[in-house]
Amino acid sequence: MYDLNLMIIFAHVVNEQSFSAAARKLGVSRSSVSKAVAKLEHALGASLLNRSTRHLSLTEVGTAFFDYCTRISYEADQAHKMIDSLNAQPRGVLKVAASVAFGTLHIAPAIGDFLRHYPELDIDMTITDRVVDLTEEGYDVVISVTKDLPQALVARKLAPIRRKLCATPDYFEEFGTPILPQDLVNHNCLDYIHSGDKGLWRFNGPGGEVSVPVSGRLRINDDEALSQVVLGGFGLALLPTFIIGKDIQAKRLKSVLSEYIPVHQHVYALYLPKRNLPLKIRVLIDFLIDRFGTEPYWDLE
Repeated sequence: MYDLNLMIIFAHVVNEQSFSAAARKLGVSRSSVSKAVAKLEHALGASLLNRSTRHLSLTEVGTAFFDYCTRISYEADQAHKMIDSLNAQPRGVLKVAASVAFGTLHIAPAIGDFLRHYPELDIDMTITDRVVDLTEEGYDVVISVTKDLPQALVARKLAPIRRKLCATPDYFEEFGTPILPQDLVNHNCLDYIHSGDKGLWRFNGPGGEVSVPVSGRLRINDDEALSQVVLGGFGLALLPTFIIGKDIQAKRLKSVLSEYIPVHQHVYALYLPKRNLPLKIRVLIDFLIDRFGTEPYWDLE
């Protein structure tokens, strides 16, 4: 296969009618242009140019070959312009997957603002908690709340995911407010099935990590559903603030043991490693980081 770059250099030499002028246009030395044309002629086994001290002219083979080189040079220039255009304004379709709770409560409400800002970009979004294979399924970005980061993917932190121990004010009035984590043995502790060890809650206290055995009359596999039970006044639970932040702000729920902050996760944007990250992926991630930040709006009280 011939070096297409040599063909493009040859086209410039013919168009400029000079090795020196072609070199100036390409930003290289005259000798490198001359060597490139000689290398091309050697690869073809034919002379392309008649050279004299004052004039260049095409041979018969050179005339026929020049037409093809001109087209290749033009297409290469158009390809560069297309890339520059794509880099200047994100466009096309961005395929995104997002976890159910976070995707529904925070990604979906943000998408409208994002798309208004980038009118030439469309989003194809899937809300799911299953493991998504970006390579096999063609996703550009997966938004996931996780502690276990896949090694094959790049992970960008979008926001912290904190949990708070909370119940309704009426619940605490009836059953008392725990002062220490050990006081939870006297409470109906509603548990999230995927939180870790069954019946064991972990906190980061002033003296380090504290593990407390707890019991309650409900274990459930969905934080949003669990929050509805807690809002009904039935018990207390460790709930993510991205779900119950608005309820704490409205004082429908009250958080306790604030000095014993539960171990928290992060929400990540996951994507395949690429030498040049597509602009459409970069602008989405930057938009979400700016929207959520290190102190996201759902944590403001």
